[in-house]
Amino acid sequence: MRVLEVIVIVVVLAAAAGILFMKRDRRLNIGLLLSVILVMTLHGAIDHYRIQMVPAYAAALGLGIVLLLRLIKPENRARSKSLVKKSLQFTLILILSGAAVYLSRLLPVFTMPEPTGSYAMGTISRQLTDESREETLSAAPGDKRELMVNVWYPVDPEEAEGKVKEHYPSELGEAISLVFGLPKQLFSHVTEIPTHVVDGAKLSAAEASYPVLLFSPGIRSTRFQSMTAIEELVSHGYIVVGMDHPYTSAKVTFPDGHSVFYEPDPEFDTSAELYEYNFTGVGIRAADASFVLDTLTEWNAQDPNGLFQGRLDLDRAGIFGHSYGGATTAEALAQDKRFKAGVSLEGGFWGEVAHTGLQQPFMYMMSGGTAQSLDPSVTKKDKVFYGEFAPDLKSVMTKSASDTYYLTVDHFIHQSFTEIALLSPSLFAKDIDPVQNIDITRSYVRAFFDQYLNNKPQSLLDGPSADFPEVKFDQEYTRKRM
Repeated sequence: MRVLEVIVIVVVLAAAAGILFMKRDRRLNIGLLLSVILVMTLHGAIDHYRIQMVPAYAAALGLGIVLLLRLIKPENRARSKSLVKKSLQFTLILILSGAAVYLSRLLPVFTMPEPTGSYAMGTISRQLTDESREETLSAAPGDKRELMVNVWYPVDPEEAEGKVKEHYPSELGEAISLVFGLPKQLFSHVTEIPTHVVDGAKLSAAEASYPVLLFSPGIRSTRFQSMTAIEELVSHGYIVVGMDHPYTSAKVTFPDGHSVFYEPDPEFDTSAELYEYNFTGVGIRAADASFVLDTLTEWNAQDPNGLFQGRLDLDRAGIFGHSYGGATTAEALAQDKRFKAGVSLEGGFWGEVAHTGLQQPFMYMMSGGTAQSLDPSVTKKDKVFYGEFAPDLKSVMTKSASDTYYLTVDHFIHQSFTEIALLSPSLFAKDIDPVQNIDITRSYVRAFFDQYLNNKPQSLLDGPSADFPEVKFDQEYTRKRM
């Protein structure tokens, strides 16, 4: 809980105790009323109100009304209450305060773990329009495929010093709401959580050029879903481009204010029909990735933003993604050899990749629960598992011509590769420390790209690590071929 939230609870309990158990006194009532008003005003102005604290707000409102009536009513009209009744009323205030504390700890305003690299980080957001492709899901004929991207890039620490840090956008809360089927108001507080990113700072001149990574989020998600991993990569000298894919991302808001929302999948009678649908959908997203790489190539030659001209090392371009974004990663690698390496965080294999394998180094990370679904004897399958997954995985890993890694992570669920462990440790990191959860994803993703894009061998990829005992290397699909 934040400091002012704790103070709200303390003042509420103190006001309740003063009303119920202390001798009625006008100066005391004035002091208590002013305390309630002051702390609620400061909390709203500095922290901003949030839904998790509503029980405490209700208690504060009720106590404020009682105190106001005490100041209006003559004292001689007051009627004494029994100790039992007073105790019951104070218990009610305790319950409301406890509920606020519980909900605030359940969905905390967390502090992001510090990135481990030496760079600060800047960002710009841009709308990109692919004039060569029609938007097949738009209601308006002739619409072109439009994307929103954020580019996160290395900045000298002194350049970022004193600048206001960017906060998570509301799109993250809306995405979590959509994924878990919960009211989006529960996650409205994410906009109060600062990142380590500043807007519009100059790209660091420490390196002549920087390797480039594309990031593709999961279905019903957002390009801001994995900021801890993105920040870690940028702090170590990568330029990361996060892509939102309209109609499969939760909500894509464009600079003119219009938004494109997630379009639910239609119902299918057979798994083959669903497989074909995903084949098409992932193909669209893989084409998005190639289009973004085309755009970066243009920026590298002549950048209208004045930031990246000649500074993008596109000979060291990689891609990573989560879930449907992991599927996008695998298919983009298969279709576009300009991507030199890729990481799929529990994605499927829909498309060309399932039949041909890959020519580039590839790492696949899977949660332990989903991995158990690969065992034919396990009858209860994870909800993200599909029937064709096991043969597709085998095909990709055995037909690939370069190094492959297949890692499983105990105590992870499908969404553990995002920020979900920090957003609610009690719900989504029950068996693992939430910072350890975050460290696993960001450490292995960075190690992979450091080894294959920066030519820096990484012992973390050689086998089990004492720092991350949750991570297991599958010996069948983890192969060094180079």
